[in-house]
Amino acid sequence: MDVEKLTKALQWRGFTVERFATAAEAADWMDQAIDGVSVGFGGCLTAEQMGLYPRLSAHNRCFWHWQGDSRDDASRSDVYITSVNALAETGELINIDGTGNRVGATLWGPKEVYFVVGRNKVAPDFDAALWRARNVAAPKNAQRLKRKTPCAVRGDRCYDCKSPERICRGLVVLWEKPTAFEKMTVVLIDEDLGL
Repeated sequence: MDVEKLTKALQWRGFTVERFATAAEAADWMDQAIDGVSVGFGGCLTAEQMGLYPRLSAHNRCFWHWQGDSRDDASRSDVYITSVNALAETGELINIDGTGNRVGATLWGPKEVYFVVGRNKVAPDFDAALWRARNVAAPKNAQRLKRKTPCAVRGDRCYDCKSPERICRGLVVLWEKPTAFEKMTVVLIDEDLGL
């Protein structure tokens, strides 16, 4: 990962960038940066691995459907925290979603969005990032969710299936920070996190 190239590309596209060597350092920073607001979480293993929900819940009103909260409340929060399925060094953020709540909240709703991204999700360019999202992240997520799809069974690639349990129903590419948002921050972490 060429972190300097990635940082410049993201900034050129209107994103704020914060860089950390470890998930613990990133969590400490986010715990201080996000205070006294409502915080929504998208389905995000990276945020779970960072321990963000319990930390931020101590001084914010947090919503996460993984904790039994409403997806609607999460998407209407002041701050939304999620990750990406892939991030291109050229600055494109790519997410695939089955329900639409996670990608929807990155397009409209919250005032601020934080993308927490481990180094394993970074690809050299848009085509490689799209390939990663479809053929690495999606099969692993289908397996994690115990879906009956060809990608979950074989674990090797996307089969563009028509299974009723398909989790790949929507693809969102952020080429630039949408104008509706006051701020979008990409938190780059030099550790492998999420899928």
